[in-house]
Amino acid sequence: MNEANSCPMDPLLQRITGRWTTYILWLLANEGPLRFGALMALMPKISAKVLTDRLRTLERNGIVLRTQKPTIPPEVSYELTPHGHDLETALHSLHRVALKWHELGWVEDEGFPDAAVTLKDKVLAD
Repeated sequence: MNEANSCPMDPLLQRITGRWTTYILWLLANEGPLRFGALMALMPKISAKVLTDRLRTLERNGIVLRTQKPTIPPEVSYELTPHGHDLETALHSLHRVALKWHELGWVEDEGFPDAAVTLKDKVLAD
């Protein structure tokens, strides 16, 4: 960690919260080892190029293990490393928060339906 980046979580969060990355981690945490084709099937809107890129980044950072069996064609699977499993508690906690917020009507980039009213009431009370 350098002085310019004094928050120890920032580099980690940058690696695990990119587009599709959290979902890949969620699937591997809940489904166990998966082959590339199985991941593609579970994530029908992701391109093969993006999935490959995200998996390589996670592998390079020691979060995902890529295992290749010497068969023809090669059988490749992906799973969380022990360090990747360290993220499971955080992923499950975030999942609970996401479900709770969904029930409260939270919308991405819009917030909560009552947020404007709550903020207005707080300003008027001050």
